[in-house]
Amino acid sequence: IACARALAQAGCQVTVFEKSRGYGGRMATRQTEFGSFDHGAQYFTVRDERFAQALQDTPDVAVPWSANSVRVLDALGHVVADAPLRREAHYVAAPGMNALVRTWAQALAAQGSAQVQLHTRVVRISADPIHPGGWQLHTQDANAEGAQSVAGGFDQVVLAMPHPQVLELLQASGLDQGAGQGIAQALSAVTVAPCWTLMLAFPNAMQPGLPHLGPQWNAARSTHHRISWLAREGSKPRREHIERWTVQASPAWSAEHIGDAPERVTAKLLKAFAEVTGIRAEPSHAVVHRWLYAQTQTPLGQPYLWSPELNLGVCGDWCLGHRVEDAFVSGLELGLAIA
Repeated sequence: IACARALAQAGCQVTVFEKSRGYGGRMATRQTEFGSFDHGAQYFTVRDERFAQALQDTPDVAVPWSANSVRVLDALGHVVADAPLRREAHYVAAPGMNALVRTWAQALAAQGSAQVQLHTRVVRISADPIHPGGWQLHTQDANAEGAQSVAGGFDQVVLAMPHPQVLELLQASGLDQGAGQGIAQALSAVTVAPCWTLMLAFPNAMQPGLPHLGPQWNAARSTHHRISWLAREGSKPRREHIERWTVQASPAWSAEHIGDAPERVTAKLLKAFAEVTGIRAEPSHAVVHRWLYAQTQTPLGQPYLWSPELNLGVCGDWCLGHRVEDAFVSGLELGLAIA
């Protein structure tokens, strides 16, 4: 969406194809009967002036999170530090992390600056026979097996997706050789770790007369071998106040258990959650989500990839790191380069 904004502002005609039902990618928010969970990116920081300027376009969406004094816990849940490695403000989008990307995307569509097609997966790219030198995209509804259509007339194509999916699409399109071989080779150096995320709700904890449930802190990094991050969802601005926790497993443990059944992962993470927080009550809601491509371990080392021979580019947070701002800067700089 950052790339689409830059292109649209430069006067380009832009079409965005998004395979999911909604916006945000790993800036995801899941709605449940007990309230929402930010089960992907937990917060973002602002270091780039261009990102700060973009956030000023939607001042009611990007809001500071008071839990920016993040605890660091040992494996038994004991606090060993009260501050993050960098002393800087932490922000979340409200009312959910997906609100920022959704707001930007809906503004593009409302202004007529870009067309956005949700729930549309691009399965192959090929030369456009009607527009020499252009591209056509073979797409399918994300739920409809075999139901494909073709959209054409594109001068350039940008792939803003996890790098293994970029490589898969290039291979399916026969573009991993020849002019596209350089992109494919560059992708081989990137590594991204998976993440299992556990979402817990304790609605009974809000009943009058019951003591405060669990620790006094609202967010923590943990050295427990199963857990790397915990956050009390109700501590974030403009969230429901039902007691809810998002628990993210460590990269190493997630990789080791990437093929486990969700029920087994839930049980193991719930046990670890109790060890770290001391909360041993039975949750009314306990659901896990598996992110195959969650946190960049080895970034590309440059903001984007661009093939002038193919008029095809690649961007994503993994180009620069694993932060929300890395995704924004990557998309912005590729959009500016194309424009």
